[in-house]
Amino acid sequence: MVDLKKKDTKVNSNGQDFYRKDITNDPEYREETAAEIAAPVPVIRNRDNGNSSSGTKTNAGTGMGYAAIALSILSLFVMPILFGAVGIVLGFMARRRGAEGLGAWAIGIGAISLVIGIFILPFF
Repeated sequence: MVDLKKKDTKVNSNGQDFYRKDITNDPEYREETAAEIAAPVPVIRNRDNGNSSSGTKTNAGTGMGYAAIALSILSLFVMPILFGAVGIVLGFMARRRGAEGLGAWAIGIGAISLVIGIFILPFF
């Protein structure tokens, strides 16, 4: 049996003794350790740098929102799968840029057009 109170031996996971130097009271071994912890950095970044006014962000989304609505409405009449999908993608981009209403309408109309184009039009 190994005496664990010895300061010069330690038992590893296999039960074998191996040498270790007791450095707690050794005057030759001086090491400084730090116990500070850095503050956590927020993961969410603010996309608005403060250089532009809030109107510019809404204007960029509004133009894209009108384009998305136009493509979604066009998809009700011509190529519903292609124009409906593009209208939905532009609708999501418009919502992200600040035009929530236009983007939501474009997504809704494009989704309805896709459903009609995939499930109803093949029967006619």
